[in-house]
Amino acid sequence: MNIKETLKLLCEPVGVAGNEFAASEAALKLLLQFMPNAEIDKFGTVVGILETDEKLPLLLLDAHIDEVGMIVNFIDEKGFVKVGRVGGIDRRALPAAQVTIHGKKPVKGVVCALPPHVQKDENKVLKEEEIAIDCGYSKNELEELISLGDSITIDARFTELQNGKINARALDDRAGVCAILYALNLLKNKKLKYNLAVTFSSQEEIGLRGAAISAYNINPDLAIAVDVSYGNYPGSTENETWKLGEGVMLGIAPTLDRNLFERMKNIAINKKIKHQIEVMNSKTSTNADIIGMSRKGVRCALLSIPLRNMHTPAETLQLSDIEATGQLIAEFMRGEIDD
Repeated sequence: MNIKETLKLLCEPVGVAGNEFAASEAALKLLLQFMPNAEIDKFGTVVGILETDEKLPLLLLDAHIDEVGMIVNFIDEKGFVKVGRVGGIDRRALPAAQVTIHGKKPVKGVVCALPPHVQKDENKVLKEEEIAIDCGYSKNELEELISLGDSITIDARFTELQNGKINARALDDRAGVCAILYALNLLKNKKLKYNLAVTFSSQEEIGLRGAAISAYNINPDLAIAVDVSYGNYPGSTENETWKLGEGVMLGIAPTLDRNLFERMKNIAINKKIKHQIEVMNSKTSTNADIIGMSRKGVRCALLSIPLRNMHTPAETLQLSDIEATGQLIAEFMRGEIDD
């Protein structure tokens, strides 16, 4: 499996939270080669289950398919589109950004930006109610093309940087989806220690909603959530961000299962898989939190991929970290290390 090409296929479709179906369809096509019964549920989550032995425990692998974006909430008399944020899109990245409104057909626009020459505060960040998109149309023309509630994404190309780094929109969390698919590819024709369920869940960015539903329906014995976390950048501190290229991040948090963490760490050490430790002092703010609370409780681990510029159109990661994440998942499922 070519990780870069798979990641590109996953990142190209639009999947703003609540409108994930194009992204879900792309992920489903990739998952079907490993799980022929996979499908998209009514909530937009991709779900696949592979049971080989009813005596084996059921492991859930989850990564979310949705992305942050915006939504059309008003068209004013001059034809400017007013918006609301869907998820925590970084407002600092919005002024003068080129965007696409996904209406009856894609409509291009640009977020209005007041020139610095006439700003009283050059460092001001746009408030949500101040965001306006100029599409060049009149109000009447726009109303023929777009509707209230249409999704909006910032335009961004999938770009390969140097030394295996990738810059793209929606790497949060298509990178996690890619890591799970890579693990499944490594596990082809291998005997597994678990029955397996996979979810590429919807609406994580607006409250972990898809994972709550799928975890309840699947009722796994244990779970591994795969997401992204904070990549290092100039001026960042080592206890707040993690290095790109230094491998998968193993999560420790009060909401996570410590035994699973130790098993993951031992496997990474024994199999020489590059890894880093991420400590969180409360909840993780990922699907791991809600999966762990499902039904009578699910023992849950969290693996993360370091990501720079999170929730912007210029998210950046290193492909080798996706590879390390998939390798660790595969080794855990094979269960060759005494745990």
